[in-house]
Amino acid sequence: MIQTTSLKQKAIQLMHILFPILVSQIALSAITFFDTNMSGKFGTADLAGVAIGTSLWIPIQTGLSGILIGITPIVSHLMGSRKEKEVAYQVMQGLWLSLIISILVLLIGFIVLSPILDFMNLEVAVRDIAFRFLGAISFGVIPLFGYTVLRSCIDALGQTRVSMFITLIALPVNVGLNYLLIYGHFGFPRLGGVGAGVASAITYWVIFAIALLFIYRSQPFVSLQLFRKFYSMSLRSFQDLLKIGVPIGFSIFFETAVFSAVTLLMSRFDTMTIAAHQAAINFASTLYMIPLSICMSLTILVGYETGSGRLKDARQYGIMGIGLAAVLSLATALVLLFAGNHVAGLYSDDPKVVSLIQHFLIYAIFFQISDAIATPTQGVLRGYKDVVPAFVICFAAYWVVGLPTGYLLATYTDLEAYGYWIGLITGLAIGAILLMSRLVKVQRRYAAKYAEGQPQT
Repeated sequence: MIQTTSLKQKAIQLMHILFPILVSQIALSAITFFDTNMSGKFGTADLAGVAIGTSLWIPIQTGLSGILIGITPIVSHLMGSRKEKEVAYQVMQGLWLSLIISILVLLIGFIVLSPILDFMNLEVAVRDIAFRFLGAISFGVIPLFGYTVLRSCIDALGQTRVSMFITLIALPVNVGLNYLLIYGHFGFPRLGGVGAGVASAITYWVIFAIALLFIYRSQPFVSLQLFRKFYSMSLRSFQDLLKIGVPIGFSIFFETAVFSAVTLLMSRFDTMTIAAHQAAINFASTLYMIPLSICMSLTILVGYETGSGRLKDARQYGIMGIGLAAVLSLATALVLLFAGNHVAGLYSDDPKVVSLIQHFLIYAIFFQISDAIATPTQGVLRGYKDVVPAFVICFAAYWVVGLPTGYLLATYTDLEAYGYWIGLITGLAIGAILLMSRLVKVQRRYAAKYAEGQPQT
């Protein structure tokens, strides 16, 4: 990354960072998309089983990955303040922490998975597919979390094209394995939705290995001496990383978990409704990669500028990124409004399921508008290392307002399943407003400290 002096230079640097992240996120989302899509083509029970399994796994994966993403602002600040020699140590501590988290996830999952699925009172076929899907994907937990640390370091150094390259390799690997393992082509076992879990686990190992190879042999990573020296675990470093990472992780967890909670609550509806809901959520999540990518870019750029003490530049990046997300959200809303039937047809050949998906997608339009404000704003706040209030806001908006509102509407009105979506929309809108208010306060605080000559920490 370089210091910029004009808005044109900032726009170029933002796009230079953003575009590879966007491609990477879309590709990663496409892995889940193809898991869901290809399982749905195999059978409705497989689509529902993968939907339940994904609803349990994604909040855990994204929440815990969010903790490890805390390495991004740490490395960005180190690079901005010219402390490059400390990067290798911080990355190694992140990897140690990822290993500990992975082991805990596997142990807890082994104990609680069956009771959770039994509690949901699913159809026997759906329950079996969900259980075996999660069992298969568990073999990729360790490399997935390890890759999260490596990718956070790669992106924080501004080398987002490397992440893009790795992810673009992962997509055809995953789709190809899905083709072989879901449908049983070329002599491979015909596993149905469970094959999607096996394919994902193998893909996680592939991207972790490729990332290690890049970091060990390519610039600018070689000059930072990454993995050239062994560092033992440091509880002090864990504490510093967790101080930033835990609020980020919990913010992400509560945002993704609320969608999963809705899917689990909707288990009282028929399999067709569950499948349609999950298909609509899956496509909306794919579109969500746009504001999420802008969020990740802003964390890198704002973190770099605040680490260098250039608060005006940090603020300009924030305005530019949030504005871009708002404009693009209008484009995605038009896609959902005018092409909903075609999108729904990607997930199922059953006319009734397609009709249900199309109805859910109409509500997803309003998701895009709120996400376009809330998500990039969180990225800016992370760049300032202001993470705890965002966590509190997300929890209150999604779980105190959004989910209860949805439950009441779904249970006590004729809206039924759609009531949950209206509740989610309400929570997302309130969260966006509160996060913007917090950002204004943080920027004023930083400006006051700068005026007084105090360090920006």
